[in-house]
Amino acid sequence: MNSDGFNLAGETVLVTGASGNIGRGIALRLAESGASVIVHCHRNKAGADQLAAELGGVSAVQADLAEEAAVDALFGELAPTMIVNNAATQLVQSLGDMDYEHWRTMLATNLDAAFLVMRRAARAWVGRGGAIVNIASIEALDPAVGHGHYATSKAGLVMLSRAAALEFGSAGIRVNCVSPGLIDREGLARDWPDGVSRWCDRAPLGRLGTPKDVADAVLFLLSPAARWISGTNLVVDGGMSAQSRW
Repeated sequence: MNSDGFNLAGETVLVTGASGNIGRGIALRLAESGASVIVHCHRNKAGADQLAAELGGVSAVQADLAEEAAVDALFGELAPTMIVNNAATQLVQSLGDMDYEHWRTMLATNLDAAFLVMRRAARAWVGRGGAIVNIASIEALDPAVGHGHYATSKAGLVMLSRAAALEFGSAGIRVNCVSPGLIDREGLARDWPDGVSRWCDRAPLGRLGTPKDVADAVLFLLSPAARWISGTNLVVDGGMSAQSRW
């Protein structure tokens, strides 16, 4: 992955939600590829500052990207040349018991923020182009019980990415999605042993994903190796989506 096709030297990549499990893996991988990384967080400022220090004192910013003014302020201070919209929330609640505020919070965090960031980036990149990768989920295609609001937000993000690829393509801006399957994190097997066991039994490649699995897919889609790819959704799930649903 160190060939010229995957070299991001000279690029400045904003990774939203970089203080989380997958975001951290993405930020580390992109920095390894030569990019200057802007580490974003919403609440976990300590985690963002720690990651920024690990990456050599790169920028760490805190903002609620579901707020239009916060996105405008961020772009007023920083000049990313690439974007990874990774920031998200995932809570379990049945649709029948869900209050409207909970629904709106999920959509604002997982979908509205990506729209606001992409719109602002497109305005800033007129005449120079750029690349955006949005982190969706396999639940965009296959919802789970209690995840209806999350699955809806991620399905919306996949379609938003396609629409943005269509509309921003003439400006030289590529927009793609990565949809991860179940990604390992500290304590996951302890907290959800049944789910982890069922996943590993059914996934053709027989294991959970790792943040690096997602990060390598993101690196590919941002890199010059993907220069003629836009509007796609790259599923990174160890083959789980190939399983028969019957």
